[in-house]
Amino acid sequence: MTGSTATTGGAGAPAPAKDRAPEGATGKGPGFMAGPAGRLLGLVVALGLLCIVGAVTAPDRFVDIDNVLTILRLAAVVGVVSIGMTFVIIGGGIDLSVGALVALSSIWATTLATQQMAEDFHWIVMVFTAIAVGAGAGLINGIVIAYGRLVAFIATLAMLVSARGLAEIIANRRTQIVQDRGFREFFGGDVFGVPGLVIIWALVSVGGWILLNRTTFGRHTFAVGGNAEAARLAGIRVQWHTLKLYVLSGVTCGIAAVMLMARTTTGSSTHGTLMELQAIAAVVIGGTLLVGGRGTIVGTVLGVLILITLGNVFVLNNLSSSAQAVAQGLIIVLAVLLQSRLAEGRGGGFGWLTRSRSGESSSGGPVAGGTPAGAVSGGSSVPGAPGGDRPGAGPTP
Repeated sequence: MTGSTATTGGAGAPAPAKDRAPEGATGKGPGFMAGPAGRLLGLVVALGLLCIVGAVTAPDRFVDIDNVLTILRLAAVVGVVSIGMTFVIIGGGIDLSVGALVALSSIWATTLATQQMAEDFHWIVMVFTAIAVGAGAGLINGIVIAYGRLVAFIATLAMLVSARGLAEIIANRRTQIVQDRGFREFFGGDVFGVPGLVIIWALVSVGGWILLNRTTFGRHTFAVGGNAEAARLAGIRVQWHTLKLYVLSGVTCGIAAVMLMARTTTGSSTHGTLMELQAIAAVVIGGTLLVGGRGTIVGTVLGVLILITLGNVFVLNNLSSSAQAVAQGLIIVLAVLLQSRLAEGRGGGFGWLTRSRSGESSSGGPVAGGTPAGAVSGGSSVPGAPGGDRPGAGPTP
C-alpha cells in the first residue's frame, strides 16, 4: 500500500530511516562514550585511580617531584617505541622485534669504531648510527612481510632472535660504555627542569599525532588496517605502505636506543628486554585494535603512563618481582576492561577490542547508509565471501 513502511526486509533491503539514525541519537546507542573522547576519558580515569592508589599507599614518596620525573624518564623510552608500534598495529601488523632492535642499535652505536668516528667528528654520528640500524632492520621486516608475504608474527619473531643474537656477537656479551661526554650531557640534561628524554618523547608523540591524523600517510594507514583489499582497489600501494610502517617502527627503536644509551651511559645486548610486550600492552590499553583500523597516539601515551605508573606503585610498596608480574597482568586486564566499559557506555561491552560494530567505521565514525559492515572490518561485502588479504596476515582460511 502506498505510503506504508516495510517492517521486514531481505538481505540487502534498505533499513528503515529510524534504524539508520546515528548511534546515540535515539538514546539507545553508546553515544559519547563510544567516541574517541569517551575512550580517552576511560584511560584518564584508570590513570587517576592508579595515582590515587600510589598517593594513599606511599604518600611521601609517590607524590615527590623526583619520583614523578623518574616515572616520566622510564616512560619516555617505552613511549617512543610504542609510537612506532601504534602505526604498525593500526596498519594491521605486529612487531615483536622492537626490544631486540633497541639492543642492536645501542650496541652498534657504541662500538669502538663508531665512538672513534664520533670523537673525530661529532657525537651525532652515534645518533645517526643507531637510527640507521633500527631503520635497516625495520626495512628487512617490511620486505619479508610485505613482499615475501610471511606472517608478521613469524617474521618479527625471527628478527627478535636474530637481532638479539647479532648484538651479543658484536659486543662479545659485554656492556659497552659511552665515552663521549658531549653525548651524555646533551641527552642526559634537563630543560627548565624537564628531562631531555621526556622532551624527546613529547616531540616524537606530537610528530606521530600529526603524521597519523593530518597526513595522507595516516589516512592510508587506517585504510590498510581496516581493509587491505579495499585500500588496494582505492589505489593505495598496500605492500609499499606496509614496508614503510615497519621502517617507521625501526626508526623509533633507533631513537629509543639513543635515549637508553643516554640514560644508562651504556650499550648492551640486554637493553630492551621484554620491551615489545610493554609496547604492545600500552598500545592495546590505549584503545588501538589489535586487528588494525583504529587507534590514537594520545591513547598510546596514556597507556604507557598507566603501565609505568603501575610498576612504580609496586616498587614503592616493596612487592617482589614475582608479585609485581602477577599483579601487573591482573591490573592491566582490569584497566582494559574499565576502558572498554566506559568506551561502550554499557556494562560488559567489548566491541572495541575485537572490531567495530556494524554501522561504525574502523576509525570510530558512522558508516554511510547502505555500506556493508564487512567492508569496514576487513571482510567482504558479499555474505560468505573471504575478506581482503593484508600483507603479513597470512592466507585466508
